[in-house]
Amino acid sequence: MAPRETVERSDDGPAAALRERLAAVADPSGFIPFDRFMETALYADGVGYYARSGGPLGPSGDFYTAPHVDPLFGESLARRLRSVRATLPRPERFRVVELGPGDGTLAASVITGLRPAEGIPPVDYVLVERSPGLRARAREHARASAERTGGSVEVADSLAALGPVQGAVIANEFLDAQPARRLQWSGHGWAELGVRLEGGRVVPAHAPVTEPVPGPPLPRADEPGTVVEVSPAAEAAVREIADHLAAGLCVLIDYGMDEPELLAAHPRGTLEAVRGHRSLPDPLEAPGQADLSAFVNFRRIRAAARAAGLVEVAFERQAEALGRWGFPVLLEEALRTAPSPAEAVRRRLAAKNLLFGFDRFQVLELAAAASAPALVISPGEEDRA
Repeated sequence: MAPRETVERSDDGPAAALRERLAAVADPSGFIPFDRFMETALYADGVGYYARSGGPLGPSGDFYTAPHVDPLFGESLARRLRSVRATLPRPERFRVVELGPGDGTLAASVITGLRPAEGIPPVDYVLVERSPGLRARAREHARASAERTGGSVEVADSLAALGPVQGAVIANEFLDAQPARRLQWSGHGWAELGVRLEGGRVVPAHAPVTEPVPGPPLPRADEPGTVVEVSPAAEAAVREIADHLAAGLCVLIDYGMDEPELLAAHPRGTLEAVRGHRSLPDPLEAPGQADLSAFVNFRRIRAAARAAGLVEVAFERQAEALGRWGFPVLLEEALRTAPSPAEAVRRRLAAKNLLFGFDRFQVLELAAAASAPALVISPGEEDRA
């Protein structure tokens, strides 16, 4: 086995600091399992991608999400949350907890869509974000919307800090950014994929699997070289949601597939590094300077949810969920009140992007067990909530 590499600090600042962090988390042979590498590259204090002072989100950043396309995305989700609020006792405090709110774009539109009606108090919105920089941006963005609607905005480092939640937990493109293990089929068994540091560079590596893979047994792949990605961190997040959602609904929105589909459609895995709205040819070429993500393995997420006591209410494509939440009604109103023909065209194009440009996105709705019977509703009921 190769010895652990010692990394000397050089003049390249954050990159050298990140290599030091990676060297510190390597095992005695110098091997770093991929989930440990991903955790460090994305979240290490001061040097990880999401810990940088700059903003990675939005048209001027490295990537954008559905809430950046048009506020109708968040306002449609708000309609679903209003139907959830209608099922819960009043005047109990109704909280919406958003995991990984990024720059607050989704929060702002959801808060707008949840503006209080007669006899219904404003909603308490809680932002749970690891990155101090993004947490500050999200709070500023969300509070501007809350000031117009009378709601409140809080921030928290973790869901566990909030205690029992009555209301909703939402997460958009949160699970895909949780550290993932990558395993490769040799023809006889699975090997752990990861990285090593060689000459100051991060290079691919593999090692025997030493830690058990939680959840359902790994499948047997058809072809050697097949890669499957699993995220114990994402599954742990679902268990934490189950522990704290006392009543109400969890809505998880992300790109991904069930495991058999992932193996068939992406036999070499789905790891992607994005910078400046472009995929990097080598996902390891710029650790700490590019977003890293992998498709969500929904087979394992759904199994973790069931095991934790959450009840699956819906699992469908994003376009189907938007239709069920009342997006067509909101779009029709937006077009009717558009201040100009040019704005109407812009809204139509944005709607087309939301419905067809995010075709790999799934929506998983999970209810607290006590709330499940009331939360399985037909499309028209959301309009009346």
